[in-house]
Amino acid sequence: MTLRIVAALAALVSALAHLRLWLDGMRDISMIGPAFMVNAIAGVVIALLLLLRRDWVPAFLVLGFGASTLGALVISSTVGLFGYHESWTGSYVWVTAIAEVVCIAAGAVLLRPVLRRA
Repeated sequence: MTLRIVAALAALVSALAHLRLWLDGMRDISMIGPAFMVNAIAGVVIALLLLLRRDWVPAFLVLGFGASTLGALVISSTVGLFGYHESWTGSYVWVTAIAEVVCIAAGAVLLRPVLRRA
């Protein structure tokens, strides 16, 4: 249960950081603004699912959430994403990156027993 709480908190941190950035002006950037809002909503939903359900689905979702969000950050900071280029400066970038790594790691550990059975 503790790992599910850690994963839920990490997803929530990422979601709240993306919501804050959306409110601070990212909403005005085409494609990126809507993606940030989807990320904020998805992070909250996944956090709730991690706390309410005991099957493999929330673990799979939090792993995918962390991987896709971190992947988008890396792409946007290297080659750009939908014409937007991010830089690795500012606390929000580092907070979300760390939270997403925690989502990936926690999701993988939570999925390990399921994969062993398969």
